[in-house]
Amino acid sequence: MRAFFDHPEPRRVSPGEYPMWDRALALLNRDLAVTRPEQKPLQLMAFPPHDADEPENVYVALADGQWHGNHLNPQAADAPASALAIVADAAQETVTECLWQAWPLCAEHSLGMHPRDTDGQLSWWCAGERLHRGPGHIRAAVGALDTLVRDGGRVNATPFDGH
Repeated sequence: MRAFFDHPEPRRVSPGEYPMWDRALALLNRDLAVTRPEQKPLQLMAFPPHDADEPENVYVALADGQWHGNHLNPQAADAPASALAIVADAAQETVTECLWQAWPLCAEHSLGMHPRDTDGQLSWWCAGERLHRGPGHIRAAVGALDTLVRDGGRVNATPFDGH
């Protein structure tokens, strides 16, 4: 057990330690590369626990190690939909707070989008044109901001199934 005032050193999580989070983060990095090409890929950073019987705390961080927000819930590491949702929330919070810019932005409305489950697929949702009372809309599936291909109002993208 460490003293409360000891500052643990974070470590970069190696590929394969948290496979579900790795796959989810790969989708978020696709969206980051399209919307913020100047940014290097996000990474997982881990901090050791205060007590030996607790799991380490894992965060989504910028390439330089900066992070913001809560750690990823270890109980969600094995369920694909939960893993993608928590990694998307964590990635969005880290990018937005560390860079002081909303991310990702809807190309149509220049508004920050938020992850939302739509028919079992996590997608980026935009509130739409508030001034003109325009409806909110799904812009693309998480990980598919580079495609933006629509079929009858539904985004064509493979849902995250953890494989």
